[in-house]
Amino acid sequence: MAPPTCVKPDPICYAGAISFTLEHRPLSEPCMSKPGQRVLSALRQMIASGELAAGERIAEIPTAERLGVSRTPVRIAFRALEQEGLLEKLERRGYRVRKVSAEEINGAVEVRGVLEGLAALQAAEKGISEQQRQAMLECLALGDSLFANGSITEAELEVYHDLNRRFHSLIIEASCNPAIQLALSRNEHLPFASVNALAIDRHHLEREYRRFNFAHLQHHAVFDAIVHRQGARAEAIMREHANATLRYAEIFIGAADKNSDLRVISA
Repeated sequence: MAPPTCVKPDPICYAGAISFTLEHRPLSEPCMSKPGQRVLSALRQMIASGELAAGERIAEIPTAERLGVSRTPVRIAFRALEQEGLLEKLERRGYRVRKVSAEEINGAVEVRGVLEGLAALQAAEKGISEQQRQAMLECLALGDSLFANGSITEAELEVYHDLNRRFHSLIIEASCNPAIQLALSRNEHLPFASVNALAIDRHHLEREYRRFNFAHLQHHAVFDAIVHRQGARAEAIMREHANATLRYAEIFIGAADKNSDLRVISA
């Protein structure tokens, strides 16, 4: 029996890798122009990397000048980041970067594991299309080529970041469950809770090679489980796969307290 065809909602605005109808759009992700989306993404990355440190005050005019944009997209981005819990509005003017705890990051990552595990389970149970199968195979082949030499560079990790996002989005798509997309969008904005952000330690690329190569092997394993319709196995692998990012909390929290060579690759 052929796998079911997912009926996708009409896209109203684009946020990360997920499209939403007006009814399903997260409150923290207003429908923005492309400049507004770029400002929001840039500010998220600056907070995640520690360039905007916890407790630091920020205001519209200096931020707009820093990013080379008008005040309007900055104002909208500040409101979105406040709703996401990354900024606190001050009693007078301006905002302050909120300190995010390791427990918050870990909790959000664990929730992502549950949601993506459910997506893998449902994709396996319903079956995937040939187009989805081929797209996943392309991601796996590209990953194999990146890790074939026994080492990894920053540039290659940027490629891995893109294929990782693509692979995860294919599993979410194959679940044919828009509620999973919606729940993930509400959870993804804490630093490193989303598959859209990748943190690497430039001083220990040999260790990063082992970490991301292992994550890529998990991609192979979950793909094998999905195509063989092994739902429980696919769910367990995907939940364990999320645990690979739990170390991000230690890196992120530590970066605020010392001169770190952390680099964040973000969507």
